[in-house]
Amino acid sequence: MKKQQLIEVPSDETLSIQLKYPTIQKFWLSIGNEYADLKNKAKRRKNFDSVCINLLIFRTKLNQLVFSDQFLHLSSSTSSTNLYGLGEQKEGLLRSFNWIRYTIFSQGDLPVPHRNLYGSHPFYLVLEDDGKANGVFLLNSNAMDAVLQPAPAISLRPIGGILDLFIMLGPTPADVVKQYTGIVGRPFMIPYWSLGFHLCRYGYGTLNKTNETLQRNLDEGVPIDVQWHDIDYMNRYLTFTYDPEDFSDLPEFVNDLHSKGMHYVGMFSPGVSNIEVPDEYPPYDDAAKENLFLKDVNGSDIEAKVWNVNYTVFPDFSNPATPSYWAKQFKDFHSKLNFDGAWLDMNEPLNFKNGSIYGCPDNEIENPQYLPGRPYPLRTLTVCMTAKHNSTIHYNEHNLVAFREAKATFDALREIREKRPFIISRASFAGQGVHSGHWSGDITSDWEDMRYTIPSMLLFNMYGMPMIGSDICGFRLNTTKELCTRWQALGAFYPFSRNHNDYDTIEQDPAKLSGNVLKATKDNLHTRYYLLPYFYTLFYRSHVFGETTVRPLFFEFPTDKYVYNINEEFLWGPALLVLPVLHPGTDEITPYYPKGVWYDFYSGEKFVSKGQHRGLHVKPTEVKVDVRGGYILPLQIPGKTTTESRQNAFDLLVALSENQEASGELYWDDGDSLDTYENGIYNTIVFSVKGNSFKSTVSHGGYDNTTMPLNEIKVYGIPVGPSNVTINGALGSFEFVKPNLKIFVQNYTLLDALTIVWT
Repeated sequence: MKKQQLIEVPSDETLSIQLKYPTIQKFWLSIGNEYADLKNKAKRRKNFDSVCINLLIFRTKLNQLVFSDQFLHLSSSTSSTNLYGLGEQKEGLLRSFNWIRYTIFSQGDLPVPHRNLYGSHPFYLVLEDDGKANGVFLLNSNAMDAVLQPAPAISLRPIGGILDLFIMLGPTPADVVKQYTGIVGRPFMIPYWSLGFHLCRYGYGTLNKTNETLQRNLDEGVPIDVQWHDIDYMNRYLTFTYDPEDFSDLPEFVNDLHSKGMHYVGMFSPGVSNIEVPDEYPPYDDAAKENLFLKDVNGSDIEAKVWNVNYTVFPDFSNPATPSYWAKQFKDFHSKLNFDGAWLDMNEPLNFKNGSIYGCPDNEIENPQYLPGRPYPLRTLTVCMTAKHNSTIHYNEHNLVAFREAKATFDALREIREKRPFIISRASFAGQGVHSGHWSGDITSDWEDMRYTIPSMLLFNMYGMPMIGSDICGFRLNTTKELCTRWQALGAFYPFSRNHNDYDTIEQDPAKLSGNVLKATKDNLHTRYYLLPYFYTLFYRSHVFGETTVRPLFFEFPTDKYVYNINEEFLWGPALLVLPVLHPGTDEITPYYPKGVWYDFYSGEKFVSKGQHRGLHVKPTEVKVDVRGGYILPLQIPGKTTTESRQNAFDLLVALSENQEASGELYWDDGDSLDTYENGIYNTIVFSVKGNSFKSTVSHGGYDNTTMPLNEIKVYGIPVGPSNVTINGALGSFEFVKPNLKIFVQNYTLLDALTIVWT
């Protein structure tokens, strides 16, 4: 290795191309003088100075590097203090540089501030002062601390593994996420039904109670796509079982859901009981025969305690034989219960006994000299760090357990159902969005936790896990009607929208709480279902291009410094601004509107912002939703389920910019088949407006089994009402109520090429 004191990486993408480096760059500490040599060569190229902005985004002194068996330390300056990422914590969007330590180690504890939680994502994005962005990903699965210092600087402190760094040069925040998901993998393509509303409760206790709860909500007109069950549906909390008494008719219940166009998701835990009648519990027997469980230092199955009455053992998902075993359990259970998706819980993995029922050895693995996070042993609420996996120990493997389980589950469901898998996981690691979504765990029914759910879903979109949500109205403790009303309104705009709460709390489903809770639920879910074609197109773009679905405002307005730390509003894609009420006792908000033209989604009221706050009155059951000028949103008349909605006609909403232009896109396939994009079995329709002319064109037509009828096109922002409207040259029917034009197109479809002109 050549002696080298500094690694300096420029942030300019053009320069990186001149230096023949790819946009996404991987660096080892043995880089030596290679960069300096390339820089000298580049200086001899014409116009070098004009393209190099000379901004350091990663700089470290190698004489300060620590590289030992159980402690690695690497520090670098950062290009600004606008840093986002570094795992899952109950925090705001922007990370603090006031000597704050962020721990990356999957922990199955309750979400409280300043504590590492379920997700381990050693990635961060930095927004530079001029609006450009860069990112750093440390591919390391060991427990680690990331310490932010006022310099500004960051110190990365893993307690094992290697320093395997990826530098992403943007230059935009969206580009950084695209480059990051280009490394760890693009998010899975969701089934369309998963965008509907989900209903759950831990504590139904019986199938009769489940059905009673579901039916009262259906009777009140709540659109519901998916019924879920928590662990109480299991037989004695044994995974891959259902209670033969209290849930004896569950298979028939699920089949009835399917007949109504609805779906069902059950819970699955990674741990299995090891004290059952021999040869009567295959999830244990099959793994025991192949010796697939985690071992203690003596080679015996490491015994833990989770929900099941007896002790728990954990399949080793790093063993090449375990995915086949896991798939067999899913196949056998699916033959009894025709479920549609899997809920992976307790997969940090969590263990109530802190290590094992027999304790853990007292050695340097269990008690490293440097301890990331809280002053508790790493085995707290999980298994011993000395537990043996197939090729390593749990000390190295812990953060990967959920990732491996999600992949094994994804592959199993794909094979069994021959449709798109839908998986929601509590724990996660970098790249897990390829296989699963996430929910933010056991949050509390209070206003603080409701506010936390917004930065949570924004960060997980940056991590490449766009199917993200939180338990609407909160999981722990009793909600209130005011809180649940505001939360149901907000939750209608989570990517994963589910009401769920704990067994010892009040029933909080919308029909039970009635009144404003019910109205907020129905009104805002009506809006959600109306917007689903737009939402679905965003998920297609996430799957194919690595884009975010829900995004912070700085992704669209990176040069507006005011939006760098906004936690109480967010964007769906580039075009839809969501403004909820997040504090008790008020109907007034003063959200910030970035510079541009904005229209009220419902009324078309126009607001031209110079980059300013705006006072708004928001009724108790409402969320303020605005459409950004310059965009066209595909919509669909909503039904009681997504299955019903997909049979209805489409609307288009055109929100004109100041120069009377707009554009948009719709991706459409059957919503559930495998690899439709990869096989070309889809349609994409592109829309544009320039001046007084609208065009709709099929840019890809590979999905023939659809009609895609149109209903109406609404145009916001026309200054003067037209005298007539022509559709493909023929006079069309319209109405104009200033400033909105409504064009009736019931005799046309989205599969027709359309040119509409208003004069």
